[in-house]
Amino acid sequence: MPDTIFSKIIAGDIPCHRVHEDEHTLAFLDIGPLSRGHTLLIPKEPAETLDQLSDDAAAAIGRVLPRITRAVLAATGATACNILQNNGPAAGQEVMHVHFHVIPSFDNHPEGTGLQKQWTPGTAPADAADLAADIARRVTD
Repeated sequence: MPDTIFSKIIAGDIPCHRVHEDEHTLAFLDIGPLSRGHTLLIPKEPAETLDQLSDDAAAAIGRVLPRITRAVLAATGATACNILQNNGPAAGQEVMHVHFHVIPSFDNHPEGTGLQKQWTPGTAPADAADLAADIARRVTD
């Protein structure tokens, strides 16, 4: 895996405003926040995308993400938040190390309202049942 800003933060080569660290994860404030309290949670395990992450590292993220979310909401007084994970360049991932954004949302807050994304839903494909069955067959333990 190539060196990234996140691997350098994990190594201590680049400083950050840490909010949580354990054996498997690190959480810190985003240096280009969309809103006050915008926090990143990363696994210490090097993996570019979520599908490359080990089950143990994914479980560690899963244990910590709700805690970070609660802490960010409480510390900022945000009324809601977005949890964002861009997985691969085609999905908008810019740093090639798995990371989750906890982006607080505020009602009428001067420092930014959080993630503003237009969601344009489509319709279920005609082969939805076949697609679901194909995906289900590929889920492994």
